[in-house]
Amino acid sequence: VSTAYVSGEKAGLIKEEPYYMGDTLNGRTGLDIEGEKKLIEAKLQELQDEGATEETIKVSMKDMGMERSMHWGWPNVYVFTKALGEMVLMQEKGDIPLVIVRPTIVTSTYKEPMPGWIEGVRTIDSLIVAYGKGRLTYFPGDLESIIDMVPSDMVVNAIIVAMEAHANKTGDPVIYHIGSSVRNPVKLRVVHDISYQYFTKHPWINTDGKPIIVSHVKFLDSIDSFKGYLTLHYLLPLKGLEIANSVFCQYFRDTYMNLSRRVNHIMRLQEVYKPYLFFQTIYDDENMEKLRTEANERGVETEVFYFDPKAFDWEDYLINIHIPGL
Repeated sequence: VSTAYVSGEKAGLIKEEPYYMGDTLNGRTGLDIEGEKKLIEAKLQELQDEGATEETIKVSMKDMGMERSMHWGWPNVYVFTKALGEMVLMQEKGDIPLVIVRPTIVTSTYKEPMPGWIEGVRTIDSLIVAYGKGRLTYFPGDLESIIDMVPSDMVVNAIIVAMEAHANKTGDPVIYHIGSSVRNPVKLRVVHDISYQYFTKHPWINTDGKPIIVSHVKFLDSIDSFKGYLTLHYLLPLKGLEIANSVFCQYFRDTYMNLSRRVNHIMRLQEVYKPYLFFQTIYDDENMEKLRTEANERGVETEVFYFDPKAFDWEDYLINIHIPGL
């Protein structure tokens, strides 16, 4: 199980094609997993020899992971290591049948084991939760960009059907994109409007027992615009509070801490989702569509093993299943 985002930030139609050892997204040559491992091990040993603290080691290794990912054209360590994993499987598979599935953004279940079931808050959900808590008023993004999502039970069903279809079969490896951008696309504008409708009708309650009032998010058309807004409305006031605290014996400490946490949270969200905020990518699912057709022809119980993204309505799913599940 990989991820559709092994393609990085490429725009346009992404085909269901494999990665081979040495492939990169920016055309650089020389990528080798053993070489990457040696670089990482050497860096870790260097930090340990210097007596670095656990926190320093953690931060330094994270920074190095990001540096190596971007060196080869991937936007973060997660998708870089997924791509490396695919390369290793392609290299080592031998005669073993190989199927690689690449889901897009995996969201809560559509039906099973119950509608809206989810563990943890990830990807697009972090933005929805921050919005529901009143913490997201401005954010970079293109309202016309497609948010490629798929419910987790559909991902599981697709994996099971693909395993059954390819068991004990020889031949070339098969790649499957599991997503919705081709068959049932939904735009950021729709996700935002539905979130606004939901939280207006069903507001979350704050620590004071009062309903949280949400407003429409102001989406900024570039990262630079967002950073300018953040500086003017948050970073400069934060600096002023820091100075005031030093003058007035930490009198504004609580206000400073609350604003600081809010700024850090927004900056983390922006950093995590920066590669996808202006996404112009469609994940071709021709192989997956063939699998659906063949499953129907073989008599697979598609009512049980459902994985057709055209089978549900995004508004109904988001407002009645997914957001309540969060």
